[in-house]
Amino acid sequence: MSAVGRDAKSDLTVVHLVRHGEVHNPDGVLYGRREGYHLSELGRRMADRVAEHLKGRDIAYVVSSPLERAQETAEPIAKAHGLDLATDSRLLEAENVFEGKTFGVGDGALRRPGNWKHLTNPFKPSWGEPYVEQVVRMMSALEAARDAARGHEAVAVSHQLPIWIVRSFAEKRRLWHDPRRRQCTLASLTSFTFQGDKLVSVGYSEPARDLVPAHLLAGAKPVKGASKAFGA
Repeated sequence: MSAVGRDAKSDLTVVHLVRHGEVHNPDGVLYGRREGYHLSELGRRMADRVAEHLKGRDIAYVVSSPLERAQETAEPIAKAHGLDLATDSRLLEAENVFEGKTFGVGDGALRRPGNWKHLTNPFKPSWGEPYVEQVVRMMSALEAARDAARGHEAVAVSHQLPIWIVRSFAEKRRLWHDPRRRQCTLASLTSFTFQGDKLVSVGYSEPARDLVPAHLLAGAKPVKGASKAFGA
């Protein structure tokens, strides 16, 4: 390889944003930022699968949201590479006023008058942390992980909505969206490649797809740019 080729390769850094595995949640509540929600047995298998998938990669830094389900997903990845697990609160789940309640399609939540005041603006959104604020903190966390693993690869374990929002921003899509159409399934990887400080591509993969319950895969549709490179 020429010196120019070596320099170009050493200037590349990949940050894999990993969504945590399945959570033990028998009551079906929106757990959000609440503590005490751990991976289920299936979720632990998903975490092990991701660790195996990344085993041969040049991982130099592993960081996670402070929440238990994210930490438990990150632990086998860090262990496989002999790394300490760092924590970054910027990778937290998005805030949501319905945290601790059941709130889903078809459960009657939209018919409850007490909820209506929180549903006035889906573009912000009015029920939780503004999308723009999620972009700011997630981009900051991505850049910190990039800087910690310059010329190598980093893993940052986070949560579905913040991952999808920062990907949508990077790929220049609108931030408001149909939650059923997010392409960010359990234990998936959304991979950001940087050349120096510049983001040059975004990729997506699902190493644990065969472990994900079928009903959770039904709504997500492939999006344009599932592996997208950006022009100069």
